[in-house]
Amino acid sequence: MAAAGRSARAAGRCFSPLLQFSHHHLRYDRGLSFAFSTAAQQRSTGDDCGPEDPPDEPRHIVNENRLELKATKLEEQVRVLTERYQRALTDSENVRRRTQKFVEDAKIFGIQSFCRDLVEVADILEKTTESTTSGEHDDPTLTLKKICEGLSLIESKLQSIFVKHGLQKMNPIGGKYDPYDHEIVCHVPAEEMQPGTVALVTLDGYKLHGRTIRHAHVGVAVESHE
Repeated sequence: MAAAGRSARAAGRCFSPLLQFSHHHLRYDRGLSFAFSTAAQQRSTGDDCGPEDPPDEPRHIVNENRLELKATKLEEQVRVLTERYQRALTDSENVRRRTQKFVEDAKIFGIQSFCRDLVEVADILEKTTESTTSGEHDDPTLTLKKICEGLSLIESKLQSIFVKHGLQKMNPIGGKYDPYDHEIVCHVPAEEMQPGTVALVTLDGYKLHGRTIRHAHVGVAVESHE
């Protein structure tokens, strides 16, 4: 019994240095782990606000500068577009005024050429009247002949003027009655003509550039009932 106790104490003395070394090594490992953990936390914290990245305040300043630059560009674009719009309005108003002036001038002077041609007819009529009232010809036959020649010349001149300006006299005799061009004033027995055709004209009708400006007064042929 005593011998066993002595053996245990001897074994304890032999293993005591090993236990102290193991305990010291365990304390060293824990300290080293804590040091590495603290360094890692410091690095993690340093990544968030290290000297390489700009702080939050300069970022806001950069964003504000960008917004101010964009606002300045937009204001410049608005100014340019506003000036263009105002110039376009001014040009449009000028065009409207010029167009209105052209329309007014066209209303006033649109028949200028027609009137100038009619003056020639007035000259012929005046000369014909003077020749018949001057007393140069005492013979009534010569006077009447002079009047007829003057009237014939006037009619020819008028017709040429009408054609020049797009005014055309209708010639509906023998043609089909057209309510858009003709106005019936009487009915004529259809002897050698088809019923419904124009047999006579009591008043000439005229068209201006194909549009009827005066209906022809006509007599239409109808079947005679004996």
